[in-house]
Amino acid sequence: MMKMKTAAAFCLLCLVGAPADAQKSAPTAQGSESMLIALENGWNQAQLHHDSKVLDGLIADTFVSTDNDGTFMNKTEFLADNKDLSYAPTLMANSDQKIFLYGNVAVVAGVYHAKGLSKGKPFDHYGRFTDTWAYLNGKWVCVATHTSALKKKR
Repeated sequence: MMKMKTAAAFCLLCLVGAPADAQKSAPTAQGSESMLIALENGWNQAQLHHDSKVLDGLIADTFVSTDNDGTFMNKTEFLADNKDLSYAPTLMANSDQKIFLYGNVAVVAGVYHAKGLSKGKPFDHYGRFTDTWAYLNGKWVCVATHTSALKKKR
């Protein structure tokens, strides 16, 4: 246990002490794929817990969202919508994720499953999502998301 804490502290120091230019360079493909999956999972957790502060750090200032009903939102609207407690998911999970890297841009496509209550009524949605991420100022941020409902449950 102590070795893990020491290793974690060392890794953190290496990250903090790295030169600014190195932090802004293009990430490696393998590291990017792992990071993008972690960011997608963090996004789901932030929505489960209505944590707009976490979401704010995951999306670009110019972020746009197109929902499966055609609703279009900018960053401000998306973060405000996340605070709506009448939408109470109990499950938000992704599967079948594929990552396509294009230098400092990545597209993550997959299937989502969201379940819970919306305005007191149960819902159980499956859909496809496409998230576009850009590596800006030393970190990945989502610049656009799009979802489409699947007619059949998987």
